[in-house]
Amino acid sequence: MYAPNDNSAPRGLREWWMSPPRSGMRLIINPWEYRHLRAAARIHIAGGIILGCLALVTLTFGGADAKTYLWTTVFLAPAMVNLAFAFWLLSVGRSQVAGT
Repeated sequence: MYAPNDNSAPRGLREWWMSPPRSGMRLIINPWEYRHLRAAARIHIAGGIILGCLALVTLTFGGADAKTYLWTTVFLAPAMVNLAFAFWLLSVGRSQVAGT
C-alpha cells in the first residue's frame, strides 16, 4: 500500500483531512467518522442515551431546586446534540448508499 517509493500517501494535515471525497456540510465530519459513519453514529447514540440516563437520575434524585434543574440541563443538552448528530450521520450514510 505505502511502499518506500510510493507517493500516494497524504502529505501533511490538510491532505489527510481532505482525503475522503466529500462536499458541502460533509466536510465538517471528522475523516474517521466519515469513513465509518454507522459506527460513529452508534457511538453518538450510546453517548446520548448515557447522558439522557444521567439527566433522568439527576432529575429523579436531585430534589426540587434550581441546582438540580441546572445539572439536568447540563446532561440533557449534550444528549440531544449527540442524538441529533447521530441522526444526521445516519442520513448522510443513507444518501451515500442511494447514490445522491
